[in-house]
Amino acid sequence: MQKFLIIQSAFIGDVVLATPLIEKLRARFPDAEIDFMLRKGNESLLLHHPFLHEVIVWNKKQDKLRNLLSLLLRIRRSRYDKVINVQRFASTGFLTAFSAARETIGFDKNPFSFLFSTRITHSVGGSGNLHETERNLQLISHFTDQTYFRPVLYPSLEDYAFAEPYAKEKFITLSPASVWFTKQYPFDQWVSFIKKIPAGCRIFLLGGATDTTLCESIQEAAHRPQLEILAGRLSFLQSAALMAKAEMNYVNDSAPMHLASAMNAPVTAIYCSTVPEFGFGPLSDIRHVIQIDSTLYCRPCGLHGYSSCPEGHFRCALEIRDEQLLNTLPAGPDSLLLHAD
Repeated sequence: MQKFLIIQSAFIGDVVLATPLIEKLRARFPDAEIDFMLRKGNESLLLHHPFLHEVIVWNKKQDKLRNLLSLLLRIRRSRYDKVINVQRFASTGFLTAFSAARETIGFDKNPFSFLFSTRITHSVGGSGNLHETERNLQLISHFTDQTYFRPVLYPSLEDYAFAEPYAKEKFITLSPASVWFTKQYPFDQWVSFIKKIPAGCRIFLLGGATDTTLCESIQEAAHRPQLEILAGRLSFLQSAALMAKAEMNYVNDSAPMHLASAMNAPVTAIYCSTVPEFGFGPLSDIRHVIQIDSTLYCRPCGLHGYSSCPEGHFRCALEIRDEQLLNTLPAGPDSLLLHAD
């Protein structure tokens, strides 16, 4: 029996985009033990995952170095056949290189990649325009094949049951927050869009506990009936279960977009400073990308977001029009199909 360890200790969306590795390894090696290492706080994403033997949690916030060394000892004791590192940072590269696995696999941009058994080129943009899930799957293509697998999450029956009362009528969700200012659709534009949504449409605002203040401000400014804040009240998998039942999910270029992809939920992804060509676009069957119609000399300004617009004008967000979002409602902005039956 083979033993695999997948390492991805970055953010929520990064974990979701690594789940195709689990799917493919399970399909190719149904009897293998597959473990997944992630950062503390993200473990509930993979709670009760049917294909995982163990989820290993790294507490990066407290005693980071001591916990890293403890993890290394644990990994070495497990005697993995293959350690597959999805990250490009030194700490996880260290774990991979000294894991004592028979094969250590990672991207060439990792500082410890010179010690890996197998190094895979990681290239963002360019003529290939690979999605991040495709880049991740390249890590295991040399001992599997070229078959593509989508990201998948597995909410439990309890997660679906928790979401069910909110889904008795047709609804849409908005996830208005982002860690980065230049990835977040501006407050005033969220409010303007909400005010133009046809009357009678139920709207849920999603996000984490830290997003509740923003959601409360949007609710107050929009003066919108049938708008409810669920930010901070749902777990990752409960949010994913709810998004799967929505008529449309409006998101930034951030983690909720990847939750929608993993549930194959309809999604409208709003891109401000970043572009989908980086390889982090939505993957749902029903998906829309919203961005400015014109070309800006400064866009994209980087692979990741910034705390403020480097040019000071934030035109990449401010020039997006309400109509662009309204047109992705299931039957257009004038439809009454979203009304309660």
